[in-house]
Amino acid sequence: MLRELLAVLLAAAAGARGAPRGKTVTKFLLSVHVLAAIVAIGPVTVAASMFPSAARAALARPGDEHSAGIARVLYRICGIYSALGLLVVVFGFFTAQSLDVLGQTWLMVAIALTGLAALVLAFAILPAQRNLIDEITAAAAARVAGAGAGTGAGKAEASPGGAPAGAVSAMDLPTADQPTTSLPASRVAAALDSGAATGNGFALARTKRLAMTAGIFNLLWATVTVLMIIRPGSTTGV
Repeated sequence: MLRELLAVLLAAAAGARGAPRGKTVTKFLLSVHVLAAIVAIGPVTVAASMFPSAARAALARPGDEHSAGIARVLYRICGIYSALGLLVVVFGFFTAQSLDVLGQTWLMVAIALTGLAALVLAFAILPAQRNLIDEITAAAAARVAGAGAGTGAGKAEASPGGAPAGAVSAMDLPTADQPTTSLPASRVAAALDSGAATGNGFALARTKRLAMTAGIFNLLWATVTVLMIIRPGSTTGV
């Protein structure tokens, strides 16, 4: 019995010594690839999903540094970690090359979906977030400037129709597809204060569209993850 156990241990040791070096490299590349995906892509998906509601809260309360700060932090997370996400692609390519699966269909589909997710992030999510951050900043600055002007000038004069001078209606605002950076900051803040922005729906519609885009981005990455785990049609047992 002891002789058989010793023979098994010796055989295992010989197998470990004779294991090809390539397997060690493959395990290293795969480990870095998976860790990079968790550390880099995970925060982006979470922050992109949280940003629309944070932006709505900041737009609803111009000048609230807490709400604006949350939106800015989420935007920075998306920007910084999306750059780190390049490591996922680089190590994923080397891992696939080491496993000799570059030509398999499931991997080609995963690469295509990864590229599509990157395009959605770079050309839809991040620019929309940047525009909303600019609007939040402009509205906060206009709120501060308006408060200072109101203290010095007193109450605003009423127009002949009874509305305060300088009041902004929903018709004065841009459409949901047009960034409010085309308007003076004072008009943006006045519209938010008066509720005209909510009536026109430009801020609400744009944040909702951004939330939908973030959902598509997350769905693409979820599909890629499932493909990497299931590997339909894979000819390797790795």
